[in-house]
Formats: sequence, C-alpha cells, structure tokens
Amino acid sequence: MIINLDKKSFILLLIFLGYLFCYIDRMVMSTCIPYIGKDLGLTKTSMGLVMSAFFAGYTVFQIPGGILVDRFGPRKTMSIAIAVWTVFTGLTGLAANLVQMVIVRALFGIGEGPYPAASMKSIALWFEPRRRATATSIILSSNALGPAVAPLLAVAVMSVWGWRGAFYCLVLPGIILASLIAIYVTDAPNAGKQDGAASGKSQPKTAPEVQYSFWQVLKEPAVWKSTVMFFFFNIAGWGFKSWLPTYLVSVRQMDMATMGVVASLPFFAGIAGYLFGGWLSDGRFKENRKAPVIIFQLTTALLLYLMYTVDSITLLVIYQTLAGFILSAGLAATWALPVSAVSRKITGRAVGIFNTGGQLAGLVSPTVIGYLVDVSKGSFNSSFLFMIACILVSSAIALTLGRNVDQTD
Repeated sequence: MIINLDKKSFILLLIFLGYLFCYIDRMVMSTCIPYIGKDLGLTKTSMGLVMSAFFAGYTVFQIPGGILVDRFGPRKTMSIAIAVWTVFTGLTGLAANLVQMVIVRALFGIGEGPYPAASMKSIALWFEPRRRATATSIILSSNALGPAVAPLLAVAVMSVWGWRGAFYCLVLPGIILASLIAIYVTDAPNAGKQDGAASGKSQPKTAPEVQYSFWQVLKEPAVWKSTVMFFFFNIAGWGFKSWLPTYLVSVRQMDMATMGVVASLPFFAGIAGYLFGGWLSDGRFKENRKAPVIIFQLTTALLLYLMYTVDSITLLVIYQTLAGFILSAGLAATWALPVSAVSRKITGRAVGIFNTGGQLAGLVSPTVIGYLVDVSKGSFNSSFLFMIACILVSSAIALTLGRNVDQTD
C-alpha cells in the first residue's frame, strides 16, 4: 500500500515526519529543562547552556551537511542523520551532570545538522520553483507541530517515568523512521518517465553542482542577506520556543499539567501559521516575498511586548497563541526567500548557509536569555525586550532585499 501512494506525496510525508521527529526530539528538552535544572541543581544560565549546546553542534554542521547532501544525495544523508540523532536522544536520558548533558546535546545537534539541507534539496528535486514555497511551508509546519506535541508528550511521560523517560521513549520511533527513509526515498524524481533530464540515475545532477564554489553561493545577495536576517529573527524564535515552558512555570506559576497544555497552544497555532505564510508567499506576494516577512516580524514583536506586560493569564494565553501563529508564518515566509531565489543546483549549500545563520541564533539565544533572567533576579522583562530588538533589526535587513528575489533554474 505504501508503494501505491502518489510518489510526491509520499516523499513529502516522509520528509515531514523526519522534521517532526527532529523538532519533537529537540523541543522535549525545553519542556523538561525546568525539572532537569531542579534535579541537577542548575542555574538559569546553566539551563540555557544546555539548550544552547544542541545548537553548537547543529550550527557547526549546517554547511558541511549541505555539502554532503549535494555530493551524496538526500536519501543517504537523511537516513544517517536520523539514526545518529536518535542515538544521542536516548543518551540524553543517561546524563548525570552538566558536562555530560552539554556534550551529549552538542553531539545530538551534529546528528540533526544535515537534515534541513537534505530535506530542502529533496523539495528542490521534486517540486517546480512556483510550488517550492508551498511544499516548504508544509514541511516547516512540522516545526510547529513538533513543539506542540512535545510538551504534551513530555509531561505525560514525566508524570510516570520522570524526565529521563521522555528521552528514552523517542528512540524506537527514530529507528523506524530512519529505516523507512533509507528504503523508500529516491533522489531521482520521475525516474523513467515524464522528465527526460530526471530519468535514469540521479547522479548526473551532481556534475554541474560541483562547479559552484562555497564563496560563489555565499556571495548571492539573496543568500547572505536572508542568512543575516534569519539570524536576528530566529533569536526571538528560539528564545520563545526554548524558554516559554520555564517562563510559564517560574513567572506565571503554572503547575506541570497546566504548563504542558498552555505551552503547546502557540505551536498548534503555528502549524496553521507555517501553512499560511508559505501560501501567502507563493500567492499574493510571489513577486514581493519580503513584504509578508516584514509584516509578520513586526506583528510578532508587538505580541511579545503584550505577552510580558499583561497581568491576565487569559490574555497571556491569547497573545502567546497569536504570537505562535504569526511567528511561524514569518518563519515560513523567511524560508521561502532562499529556497525560491536560487538555482536548485546549489540549494543544498544555500540552505546550509541560510540555516547556519538561523541556528547560530539558537546557539546565542537560550544562553543569553538565561543570563538576562539570572541578572534580573528571575524577571523575564529584559529578555522579552532583547527578542523584540532583534526582530526590529531583522525587519530592517529585510527592507534591503530586492522587491522580487525569484530566479529561474
């Protein structure tokens, strides 16, 4: 029955599931960290360091991961990446102190590093340019579904087996998914039919790609400007995703069960946000892709301000849920820029560079916010202001992009 499914839809489903597990695996940490911190006696700065450790490995491996994808293809890269990060997800549950936790999470990040470039390379191979932002937004909606499911899953498991069990339970699904991708994903779309250029083996596509140097890809304005913009916007994105559960527990005084539900709401809304952002970028704004990016970013900044200034818990939940929707829409529109702007011959490296900027933000954001909370004696006000300022910088950079960044293959 699996083989009889429409090939494009099935490939998209497997890539989506890979990204979903990628985000569940990393976001379980955000839900567990208040309790890990209590168990291991960590300060807020140390808790931030644990969350940032993932991004140390993840960021370092973005560009090498893109090179591996362009050289060996998405199938091998994705299946091996999932297998590696699954091993270190399980090992996270064995960590007994701060040093062990930081090392394991950094290695876990290395395992996840190649996956974004591999997934976007598959989209570039399987979908024509006019449909790539839509396909990308479908994949990226998993970035909201994962964080939405993670708090509910982690709280359910922690209530029975503690925080370590939340990591152990993710090992078997990861092994199954890596096997499915290794068996069913192909790097040769429409092999043997329709597209003569795509028929036969997939390897001929790699021949012209090696003629493009790393520096040639980096010098593309759509690549480096989008990368810097993504860095500043994602400081707010990862600050929001990483610290929301701790903020709800320590500042808003929610119990574990309530926090699990409330923390998941912005990310369920974010599923629709990702789809909406990609649809809008491919539709009304396909000739001016920077416009929705700027609109969504500025609206996110406003909602973050409302979140930390409001006293009502009801209004807090409303504002954070709206923030999750708008933030995700902005991220989808941001991802559409480099994916739509460059030739698919260099998509792997372009996405690797772009995502390096975004994940450097993940390396910086959790630790900086943890430090700001410590020096503010538990207050998150300065952290929210820090995230808002970064969004404003990102919007200013977006203004420098050309009105229409789309290119042909």
